[in-house]
Amino acid sequence: MAKVVVFANQKGGVGKTTTTVNIGAYLAEAGHNVLLVDFDPQGNLSSSLGITDTKNSIYEAMMEQIPVEKAVQKTPQKNLDILPSNLNLSGATVELSKADKKESLQYLKKTLSSLKSHYDYILIDCPPSLGVLTINGFIAADTVIIPLQCEYFALEGLKYMYSMTIKRIQKSVNPDLKIGGIIFTMYDSRTNLGKEVIKSVQETFKQHPEMVFHTVIPRNIRLSEAPSHGLPINLYDAACIGAKCYEKLTEEVIARV
Repeated sequence: MAKVVVFANQKGGVGKTTTTVNIGAYLAEAGHNVLLVDFDPQGNLSSSLGITDTKNSIYEAMMEQIPVEKAVQKTPQKNLDILPSNLNLSGATVELSKADKKESLQYLKKTLSSLKSHYDYILIDCPPSLGVLTINGFIAADTVIIPLQCEYFALEGLKYMYSMTIKRIQKSVNPDLKIGGIIFTMYDSRTNLGKEVIKSVQETFKQHPEMVFHTVIPRNIRLSEAPSHGLPINLYDAACIGAKCYEKLTEEVIARV
């Protein structure tokens, strides 16, 4: 059965989608069968892999308009499939609000259940919020990984999400949810701020150093360019520093998850 990992952060622009797609690509390159789930109405995960036909998406599957298998598509990377998203997903919060509260939080888990035996890893990219879609992601997952941009406001959001959201999910609806760790992204070695953010997070979790991944993802222009070509970084420029860091980070993920 697949290991289900959700990538979440209430703040946008922290490298969440970039991290999801590139860890997925390197897991696939290592020979694992991987499914990416684009659970953000913006559909950036889908477009970053060149997926333009999203008529059949996670929304239609979740609302039982189509079998979920019909929505799964291949990507340019061998062993890497995607369950794409479209703007219809933005209306899912309305649909879910009509359902029983407990049922409304289980939709994604139920939708993915028939796919778990076909993959080694299922990676979920959630929207930058702590709304009903992200909560569905937490409940569907075995592990949550938190990409964190090396900036002050991202650090403040981390404290809230960790203490007020993830802990509550663990206590109430998904006691088996594990925290895989925090990934530092968009690190700029030329500034003191990035170093201070890393130091602050390490100090916050000094009693639990396993909460922080060792590999730090730097700011890298090739990582920014790859989505516009519809490719993960290993297919776009495997020699760049961003690619090397994501390859190393994926090794950590395999060891932890």
